[in-house]
Amino acid sequence: MMRALWSAATGMLAKQLGMDVIANNLANVNTYGFKRSRVDFQDLMYQNLRTSGSTVAEGARVPAGIEVGLGTRPAAIQRIFSQGDFIQTEGTLDLVIEGDGFFQVLMPDGTVAYTRDGAFKRDSEGRIVTSDGFPIEPEITIPPEAVDLSIGTDGTVSVILAGQSEPQDLGKIELAKFVNPAGLSAIGRNLFTATASSGQPVVGTPGLEGFGTISQGFLEMSNVKVVEEMVNMIIAQRAYEVNSKAIQTSDDMLSIANNLKR
Repeated sequence: MMRALWSAATGMLAKQLGMDVIANNLANVNTYGFKRSRVDFQDLMYQNLRTSGSTVAEGARVPAGIEVGLGTRPAAIQRIFSQGDFIQTEGTLDLVIEGDGFFQVLMPDGTVAYTRDGAFKRDSEGRIVTSDGFPIEPEITIPPEAVDLSIGTDGTVSVILAGQSEPQDLGKIELAKFVNPAGLSAIGRNLFTATASSGQPVVGTPGLEGFGTISQGFLEMSNVKVVEEMVNMIIAQRAYEVNSKAIQTSDDMLSIANNLKR
Protein backbone atom coordinates (compact mmCIF):
# COMPACT_ATOMS: atom_id res chain seq x y z
CA MET A 1 0.00 0.00 0.00
CA MET A 2 2.90 2.33 0.67
CA ARG A 3 4.11 1.59 -2.86
CA ALA A 4 0.72 2.65 -4.20
CA LEU A 5 0.90 5.93 -2.28
CA TRP A 6 4.20 6.92 -3.84
CA SER A 7 3.26 5.70 -7.32
CA ALA A 8 0.04 7.70 -7.29
CA ALA A 9 1.94 10.74 -6.01
CA THR A 10 4.26 10.59 -9.03
CA GLY A 11 1.16 10.52 -11.24
CA MET A 12 -0.23 13.65 -9.60
CA LEU A 13 3.09 15.48 -9.96
CA ALA A 14 3.33 14.45 -13.62
CA LYS A 15 -0.18 15.65 -14.40
CA GLN A 16 0.51 18.93 -12.61
CA LEU A 17 3.42 19.50 -14.98
CA GLY A 18 1.17 18.57 -17.88
CA MET A 19 -1.34 21.21 -16.75
CA ASP A 20 1.46 23.79 -16.51
CA VAL A 21 2.38 23.13 -20.14
CA ILE A 22 -1.27 23.26 -21.28
CA ALA A 23 -1.78 26.54 -19.41
CA ASN A 24 1.29 28.04 -21.11
CA ASN A 25 -0.02 26.94 -24.51
CA LEU A 26 -3.40 28.54 -23.88
CA ALA A 27 -1.80 31.71 -22.50
CA ASN A 28 0.07 32.13 -25.79
CA VAL A 29 -2.80 31.33 -28.14
CA ASN A 30 -2.53 34.85 -29.61
CA THR A 31 1.27 35.13 -29.51
CA TYR A 32 2.74 35.59 -33.00
CA GLY A 33 4.94 32.70 -34.05
CA PHE A 34 4.41 30.75 -30.82
CA LYS A 35 4.84 26.97 -31.03
CA ARG A 36 2.91 24.75 -28.64
CA SER A 37 4.54 22.19 -26.36
CA ARG A 38 3.63 18.66 -25.36
CA VAL A 39 4.79 16.66 -22.33
CA ASP A 40 6.06 13.12 -22.93
CA PHE A 41 5.95 10.75 -19.97
CA GLN A 42 7.69 7.46 -19.23
CA ASP A 43 7.24 4.82 -16.56
CA LEU A 44 9.70 4.56 -13.69
CA MET A 45 11.75 1.53 -12.66
CA TYR A 46 10.07 -1.73 -11.70
CA GLN A 47 10.41 -3.83 -8.57
CA ASN A 48 11.02 -7.40 -9.67
CA LEU A 49 9.29 -9.74 -7.22
CA ARG A 50 9.56 -12.81 -9.43
CA THR A 51 11.83 -13.10 -12.44
CA SER A 52 10.26 -14.21 -15.69
CA GLY A 53 11.76 -17.48 -16.96
CA SER A 54 13.15 -18.53 -13.60
CA THR A 55 13.21 -22.27 -12.84
CA VAL A 56 10.67 -23.53 -10.28
CA ALA A 57 11.17 -27.27 -10.83
CA GLU A 58 12.98 -29.71 -13.11
CA GLY A 59 12.02 -28.67 -16.65
CA ALA A 60 9.53 -26.00 -15.51
CA ARG A 61 10.05 -22.29 -15.87
CA VAL A 62 7.95 -19.35 -14.83
CA PRO A 63 6.09 -18.14 -17.95
CA ALA A 64 5.47 -14.65 -16.58
CA GLY A 65 7.22 -12.84 -13.79
CA ILE A 66 5.96 -10.38 -11.20
CA GLU A 67 7.04 -6.78 -11.81
CA VAL A 68 5.46 -3.89 -9.98
CA GLY A 69 5.91 -0.40 -11.41
CA LEU A 70 6.81 2.56 -9.23
CA GLY A 71 5.00 5.32 -11.09
CA THR A 72 5.72 7.79 -13.86
CA ARG A 73 7.88 10.79 -14.62
CA PRO A 74 8.10 13.43 -17.37
CA ALA A 75 10.66 12.42 -20.00
CA ALA A 76 10.61 15.50 -22.24
CA ILE A 77 8.66 18.60 -23.17
CA GLN A 78 8.44 18.45 -26.95
CA ARG A 79 7.92 21.67 -28.91
CA ILE A 80 5.79 21.20 -32.01
CA PHE A 81 6.98 23.37 -34.92
CA SER A 82 3.99 22.95 -37.19
CA GLN A 83 2.88 25.94 -39.24
CA GLY A 84 0.43 28.34 -37.61
CA ASP A 85 -2.38 30.14 -39.40
CA PHE A 86 -1.62 33.34 -41.31
CA ILE A 87 -3.42 36.63 -40.84
CA GLN A 88 -3.24 39.58 -43.17
CA THR A 89 -2.16 42.81 -41.49
CA GLU A 90 -0.96 44.92 -44.43
CA GLY A 91 1.84 46.11 -42.18
CA THR A 92 4.93 47.06 -44.18
CA LEU A 93 7.29 45.26 -41.84
CA ASP A 94 4.97 42.36 -40.94
CA LEU A 95 6.58 39.26 -42.40
CA VAL A 96 5.69 35.59 -42.44
CA ILE A 97 7.74 32.54 -43.41
CA GLU A 98 5.84 30.11 -45.63
CA GLY A 99 7.70 26.90 -44.88
CA ASP A 100 10.85 26.09 -42.93
CA GLY A 101 13.18 28.65 -41.42
CA PHE A 102 13.67 31.22 -38.70
CA PHE A 103 14.40 34.93 -38.77
CA GLN A 104 17.79 35.74 -37.26
CA VAL A 105 18.00 38.32 -34.47
CA LEU A 106 21.20 39.90 -33.15
CA MET A 107 21.20 39.97 -29.35
CA PRO A 108 22.92 42.67 -27.22
CA ASP A 109 25.69 40.23 -26.24
CA GLY A 110 26.56 39.60 -29.89
CA THR A 111 24.96 36.17 -30.15
CA VAL A 112 22.22 35.30 -32.64
CA ALA A 113 18.73 34.21 -31.62
CA TYR A 114 15.99 32.84 -33.85
CA THR A 115 12.29 33.55 -34.14
CA ARG A 116 9.18 32.86 -36.20
CA ASP A 117 7.64 36.15 -35.05
CA GLY A 118 7.78 38.50 -38.02
CA ALA A 119 6.20 41.56 -36.38
CA PHE A 120 9.17 43.82 -37.05
CA LYS A 121 9.47 47.57 -36.53
CA ARG A 122 11.81 50.43 -37.49
CA ASP A 123 13.94 52.01 -34.76
CA SER A 124 15.24 55.58 -34.51
CA GLU A 125 18.21 54.68 -36.71
CA GLY A 126 16.03 53.15 -39.41
CA ARG A 127 17.07 49.57 -38.63
CA ILE A 128 14.58 46.70 -38.91
CA VAL A 129 14.19 45.42 -35.34
CA THR A 130 11.99 43.21 -33.18
CA SER A 131 9.45 44.59 -30.71
CA ASP A 132 12.25 44.64 -28.10
CA GLY A 133 14.57 46.64 -30.36
CA PHE A 134 16.88 43.79 -31.38
CA PRO A 135 18.02 44.19 -35.02
CA ILE A 136 17.66 41.39 -37.52
CA GLU A 137 20.77 39.66 -38.83
CA PRO A 138 22.14 40.69 -41.31
CA GLU A 139 21.30 44.24 -40.30
CA ILE A 140 19.21 46.28 -42.73
CA THR A 141 18.73 50.04 -42.37
CA ILE A 142 15.93 51.92 -44.12
CA PRO A 143 16.85 55.47 -45.23
CA PRO A 144 14.69 58.25 -43.77
CA GLU A 145 13.90 59.52 -47.30
CA ALA A 146 12.33 56.20 -48.30
CA VAL A 147 8.73 56.60 -49.45
CA ASP A 148 7.94 52.97 -50.27
CA LEU A 149 9.28 49.70 -48.88
CA SER A 150 9.00 46.31 -50.53
CA ILE A 151 10.22 42.90 -49.36
CA GLY A 152 10.30 40.11 -51.92
CA THR A 153 9.64 36.42 -51.41
CA ASP A 154 13.42 35.84 -51.54
CA GLY A 155 13.98 38.32 -48.71
CA THR A 156 15.24 41.18 -50.88
CA VAL A 157 14.48 44.53 -49.22
CA SER A 158 14.07 47.43 -51.66
CA VAL A 159 12.87 51.00 -51.29
CA ILE A 160 11.91 53.89 -53.52
CA LEU A 161 13.55 57.11 -52.37
CA ALA A 162 11.90 60.50 -52.57
CA GLY A 163 12.30 62.01 -56.02
CA GLN A 164 13.26 58.68 -57.64
CA SER A 165 11.24 56.15 -59.58
CA GLU A 166 13.57 53.15 -59.59
CA PRO A 167 13.75 50.92 -56.49
CA GLN A 168 17.02 50.59 -54.60
CA ASP A 169 18.06 47.33 -52.91
CA LEU A 170 19.05 47.65 -49.25
CA GLY A 171 19.97 44.05 -48.58
CA LYS A 172 18.48 40.61 -48.18
CA ILE A 173 16.84 38.93 -45.19
CA GLU A 174 18.38 35.52 -44.62
CA LEU A 175 16.77 32.59 -42.86
CA ALA A 176 18.21 29.85 -40.67
CA LYS A 177 17.03 26.29 -40.18
CA PHE A 178 18.06 23.39 -37.97
CA VAL A 179 18.30 19.63 -38.26
CA ASN A 180 16.34 19.30 -35.00
CA PRO A 181 14.34 22.48 -34.29
CA ALA A 182 12.70 20.77 -31.29
CA GLY A 183 16.11 20.94 -29.63
CA LEU A 184 16.15 24.75 -29.65
CA SER A 185 16.11 26.48 -26.27
CA ALA A 186 13.28 28.98 -25.70
CA ILE A 187 14.51 32.13 -23.94
CA GLY A 188 11.25 34.10 -24.03
CA ARG A 189 10.34 37.13 -26.13
CA ASN A 190 9.47 34.70 -28.97
CA LEU A 191 13.17 33.86 -29.31
CA PHE A 192 15.12 30.61 -29.45
CA THR A 193 18.82 29.85 -29.20
CA ALA A 194 20.77 26.99 -30.73
CA THR A 195 21.90 24.07 -28.56
CA ALA A 196 23.96 20.94 -29.06
CA SER A 197 20.68 19.07 -29.55
CA SER A 198 19.34 21.40 -32.27
CA GLY A 199 22.59 21.37 -34.23
CA GLN A 200 24.28 24.33 -35.85
CA PRO A 201 22.12 26.71 -37.91
CA VAL A 202 22.13 26.42 -41.67
CA VAL A 203 21.73 29.90 -43.17
CA GLY A 204 20.33 30.44 -46.63
CA THR A 205 18.18 32.47 -49.00
CA PRO A 206 14.38 32.27 -48.65
CA GLY A 207 12.87 30.04 -51.33
CA LEU A 208 16.10 28.12 -52.02
CA GLU A 209 17.52 24.84 -50.68
CA GLY A 210 14.44 23.92 -48.65
CA PHE A 211 13.95 27.32 -47.01
CA GLY A 212 10.48 28.84 -46.89
CA THR A 213 9.56 32.01 -48.73
CA ILE A 214 8.77 35.38 -47.14
CA SER A 215 5.44 37.15 -47.54
CA GLN A 216 5.03 40.83 -46.66
CA GLY A 217 1.92 42.12 -44.88
CA PHE A 218 1.16 38.85 -43.06
CA LEU A 219 1.89 37.37 -39.62
CA GLU A 220 1.98 33.78 -38.39
CA MET A 221 -0.33 33.08 -35.48
CA SER A 222 0.29 30.53 -32.74
CA ASN A 223 -0.18 26.89 -33.73
CA VAL A 224 -2.11 26.22 -30.50
CA LYS A 225 -5.46 24.53 -31.12
CA VAL A 226 -7.77 25.62 -28.31
CA VAL A 227 -10.16 22.67 -28.62
CA GLU A 228 -7.28 20.19 -28.51
CA GLU A 229 -5.79 21.90 -25.46
CA MET A 230 -9.17 21.85 -23.70
CA VAL A 231 -9.47 18.11 -24.33
CA ASN A 232 -5.94 17.60 -23.00
CA MET A 233 -6.88 19.66 -19.96
CA ILE A 234 -9.88 17.45 -19.23
CA ILE A 235 -7.75 14.31 -19.62
CA ALA A 236 -5.09 15.73 -17.28
CA GLN A 237 -7.72 16.76 -14.74
CA ARG A 238 -9.33 13.31 -14.71
CA ALA A 239 -5.95 11.58 -14.47
CA TYR A 240 -5.00 13.87 -11.56
CA GLU A 241 -8.31 13.08 -9.89
CA VAL A 242 -7.99 9.29 -10.27
CA ASN A 243 -4.43 9.41 -8.87
CA SER A 244 -5.72 11.32 -5.85
CA LYS A 245 -8.38 8.62 -5.44
CA ALA A 246 -5.63 5.98 -5.46
CA ILE A 247 -3.86 7.86 -2.64
CA GLN A 248 -7.11 8.15 -0.70
CA THR A 249 -7.87 4.45 -1.17
CA SER A 250 -4.35 3.45 -0.10
CA ASP A 251 -4.74 5.62 2.99
CA ASP A 252 -8.08 3.97 3.81
CA MET A 253 -6.48 0.52 3.45
CA LEU A 254 -3.65 1.54 5.78
CA SER A 255 -6.20 2.86 8.26
CA ILE A 256 -8.05 -0.48 8.20
CA ALA A 257 -4.79 -2.37 8.75
CA ASN A 258 -3.85 -0.07 11.65
CA ASN A 259 -7.20 -0.63 13.33
CA LEU A 260 -7.11 -4.42 13.25
CA LYS A 261 -7.79 -6.02 16.63
CA ARG A 262 -7.10 -9.49 17.92
